Amino acid sequence: MSGNGFIYSIRSFIDADTNTGIMTPFERLRNQMNDILGDGGMLKEVVQCGEGPPVPQNASVFIYYSGFLEYSDHPFETNTNLRHPPMLKLGRDVTMAGLELGLRTMKKGEFSRFLFEPEYAYGDIGCPPFIPASATILYEVQLLDFLDSGQVDEFLSMSAEEQNSFPLPRFLDVVSTLRSFGNRCFKQSRYHSAKDRYKQAMILLESREIETDIENENINTALLPLYLNLSLTELRLDSPQKALKYGNKALKIDPTNTKALFRCGQAYLELKEYDSAQGCLISAQAKKPFDSDINNLLRKVTLCYKDNLDKERDMCFKMCKDLRDQFKM
Repeated sequence: MSGNGFIYSIRSFIDADTNTGIMTPFERLRNQMNDILGDGGMLKEVVQCGEGPPVPQNASVFIYYSGFLEYSDHPFETNTNLRHPPMLKLGRDVTMAGLELGLRTMKKGEFSRFLFEPEYAYGDIGCPPFIPASATILYEVQLLDFLDSGQVDEFLSMSAEEQNSFPLPRFLDVVSTLRSFGNRCFKQSRYHSAKDRYKQAMILLESREIETDIENENINTALLPLYLNLSLTELRLDSPQKALKYGNKALKIDPTNTKALFRCGQAYLELKEYDSAQGCLISAQAKKPFDSDINNLLRKVTLCYKDNLDKERDMCFKMCKDLRDQFKM
């Protein structure tokens, strides 16, 4: 997000206003913005175009934003200092009418500026002490990503019977969205939140009543990445026993899946079950002989296995020596 560039442009408008005394900074900005609603209450300038469809109603968004008052080159609020901005639900977390309407005109990757009149911002009262009464507000917004969570909300509000009769393609879309939520949390190292999302999707899939072989295949296809994601998440949470459980669930669906074999190998290593770890990794290596992650972990397991055998041998030797010394006495 080019916040510094924006501040520079604001300063140029302020300087121009000081020098000319003709137009205010926001008046100058209006000349290069588009009227979105046709009433002049919400203007927009696209600085960087995005791709794909616009944000749907009731979506959850990931954005960087900064809000400015006129004649101020410092934002009254911003989240650009955050490495990972939190997920915001339209209609719940985004409560300013103009900002929600503006977000619904944006596409993924887009960076835009919005000028909101009071009726689309903080109204006649404002928000003291930061926002004065009847203030026009400028926001710059970068849309990093969004998830269509409206369908998820609709599905989760249904009864169990209604959920089970929900069309399979749309049901799988709901599961995919939940998994995407989990993936976003995982990338932000919010592993407990990621686990909750993955498990929610998994439970929905495992609870679905299956009528045909094709449905069963589709359900298993959706379950496999969730089991793999849960296995990795449990490893991040230092729960190798649970990681092993989900890895084995994945292997029941696809016995030769290299990711599942690798996850099980990692879990067995953490549990110090070196023989089992070695077996899983050798099977994975047979499928992908040049995979560096598999080969490196296999070397680590082999060294740990050897070190463990050496320690056991030394312990046995010491025990035997102690027994011999006792008999000599």
